[in-house]
Amino acid sequence: MLSKTAWRLMKSYWKSKEKWRARGLLAGVIALSLGQVYMLVMLNQWNNVFYNALQERDFEVFWPLIGQFSLIAFGYIIMAVYAIYVKQILEIKWRTWMTSRYLDEWMHSQTYYRLQVLGGDGVDNPDQRISDDIGMFVNLTLSLFIGLLKQVSTLVAFVVILWQLSGALDIPVGDTVLSVPGYMVFVTLIYSVVGTWLAHKVGRSLIGLNYDQQRYEADFRFSMVRVRENSESIAFYGGEGPEMQNFQERFGMVIRNFWALMKRTKLLNFYVNGYAQLAVIVPILMSAPKYFSGDMQLGGFIQTLSAFGRVQDALSYFVEAYDTIAQYVAVIRRLGGFTGHMEAAENMQASFGFDSRDDINGLVLQDVQVELPDGRRLFEGLSLAVPAGKYLLVSGNSGCGKSTLLRALAGIWPYGCGNVSLPSGWRSMFLPQRPYLPLGSLRRAIYYPQPVPENESADLRELLERFGIGRLADRLDEVDDWSRILSLGEQQRLAFIRILLFRPDIVFLDESTSAMDEQREAEAYDILKELLPEMAVISVGHRSTLFKKHDKRLQLTGSGWQLSPLAEQLAR
Repeated sequence: MLSKTAWRLMKSYWKSKEKWRARGLLAGVIALSLGQVYMLVMLNQWNNVFYNALQERDFEVFWPLIGQFSLIAFGYIIMAVYAIYVKQILEIKWRTWMTSRYLDEWMHSQTYYRLQVLGGDGVDNPDQRISDDIGMFVNLTLSLFIGLLKQVSTLVAFVVILWQLSGALDIPVGDTVLSVPGYMVFVTLIYSVVGTWLAHKVGRSLIGLNYDQQRYEADFRFSMVRVRENSESIAFYGGEGPEMQNFQERFGMVIRNFWALMKRTKLLNFYVNGYAQLAVIVPILMSAPKYFSGDMQLGGFIQTLSAFGRVQDALSYFVEAYDTIAQYVAVIRRLGGFTGHMEAAENMQASFGFDSRDDINGLVLQDVQVELPDGRRLFEGLSLAVPAGKYLLVSGNSGCGKSTLLRALAGIWPYGCGNVSLPSGWRSMFLPQRPYLPLGSLRRAIYYPQPVPENESADLRELLERFGIGRLADRLDEVDDWSRILSLGEQQRLAFIRILLFRPDIVFLDESTSAMDEQREAEAYDILKELLPEMAVISVGHRSTLFKKHDKRLQLTGSGWQLSPLAEQLAR
């Protein structure tokens, strides 16, 4: 249910370590809001006295009443300003805490990656869920809650006043007269209930339209981000036409949905404004008979109109806030769906067993089986050992599961089973085909994912020279988008320098030399062998030139696997 989803999203903050500060701020907002209601009650009573004085032309009480109004107005202004200010403080605290928590969960256990593996609705545009939807959820939750609390307290206070002011309405029924006490209360109650029901009938489709609008806007923005990230590939293909078509299709969805949103909002605005204007004349018509008969003075008439308006506003809260409520429901659905998918992704557990042992000297796989998300088995029963200092080449046709095997060994692929063992204390490193270079200085990009040490012991200039990119030595502290500046081959050579800086005990290379020429590739492997002779290496690759750099070959066939020494194959 939607209410359960909303409660699940908000309760964690109010039970966190910041709960007492949050509750204190909320109590302050509530106190200030109730203070505003009290000031409105005082102003309503002031109306009675003031307008009676005007009617009686009592000049002696005129200026004292003006002074009293000034005090009431000043008190109301102070409370109104600080109610918003304290609410915004609470909003900042809550959003900060919630954003930090979601970022932690998104990054924890590679959830950001597992969401893509999991797929399905609710995992699109996680950046928007965290950056936009959390802020909207916090803002709308506080606004609607404080608004509802204020209107309920206003209703309680002014229903009593309206009941007392309206008196009884005598309705002739045949030979008898039916007396209805507090008839104005019943009038505003019926008016507001019917109005709220009609508002729901007119505006309920806004919930789905708001949900779709946010999704279409995010998809359109993401399509442009994709072009920026892959600008070179698109330029080589000359793919401007298809990209423009994609932009137009996605933007067309934004506009079509927005037109539907506009039309439905127009109908709701017609209704809401008509409802509000009708609410001005209804209490006048209902109070006029008593005023003109002399049973009610001008002050009582004005006070009745004011009280009716307050009660009607309170009862019509959902009419006035319907568009906001529609946005809130859409935000809850988006954020709730994203939260559920993050939890599902984090709880995705494969049957792989990962352990550390003291009785082995390298990677040991026992009866490893890897599958696809649809249940199709890539291979099974894989058992092998890669001792320290040894090199294993994984090859096979495209789609046979080479990269998927590395994902499984990294612990980020949940589909499969088997046991993976490493010696105690061993450190692993995985290099994808396209290295990731974060924004910032080149030095920081080379050291990634490690922080740049305060006292660098590595001679980066010498390493850059050895890998043939010494020209970058003078640009180590230059900040730029290095993934755009450097070619893929140069990026792959930087990734090999990362290995030498991290000094792992075993490294997994997923076609990490595919963009290098054969000479650079051979030199890269030779440097690893020279500087890290005890490091085990598992490479995924297609080139036959890699045979000379590896000790064994694991060939995946799509239906099985075969392990063979490469020395024998080279000898043939």
